[in-house]
Amino acid sequence: MSGGTSIGVGGFIRQRHSPGGYGSSGDEVDLEDDACSRPRPFASSTPAPPRRTWLELLGNFLWLASAAFILYFGDHHSNFIYILCHDNRIIRLPLYLGMIGIGLNALIFIYTSILAWSARRFDENWGLKKWEITSITVLPFAIVSGIVSFCLFSFALWPIWSFLTLPLLFSLFMAFMVVIPYLTFGTFRPQYEEQLRTD
Repeated sequence: MSGGTSIGVGGFIRQRHSPGGYGSSGDEVDLEDDACSRPRPFASSTPAPPRRTWLELLGNFLWLASAAFILYFGDHHSNFIYILCHDNRIIRLPLYLGMIGIGLNALIFIYTSILAWSARRFDENWGLKKWEITSITVLPFAIVSGIVSFCLFSFALWPIWSFLTLPLLFSLFMAFMVVIPYLTFGTFRPQYEEQLRTD
């Protein structure tokens, strides 16, 4: 070490002369120690999320507006929820099986979101590996369940809307996909911890 106060035979103690670093002698600053005490640039800041273009925002708004229109107006006599509960034209067994498939997909989504949240909060390396493995294994099941549920819903609701059933269900699906990012339990953001000085 260079500079400092002598404490006997060949030993030195560093003295602090300013809050920004340690002084070696007089007004000189020990640059090595000063570099360690300075905060790293951008260490505590998180990267900004990507900005969405106005076309993306307009598309999201149109999906949500079309879903709200479908849910509110239904078949121009009753809203969509009332039709699902009370209309005798609906074929009930495919409707219930489709609801079970959607429920399974929702459970898969909630489970993987909780895994992602715990990976971020507790043990990031082990949690991320577990989340990746679980996501890869359940993804094909979720896709197949979603496609089968879509077909079952189409078959169940066909007597009411006939060929309009397909765009109606697709609009509801896309509105759900717009809403999903706001329902996640946690997002992955880089976390930087302040390093404590030991000297």
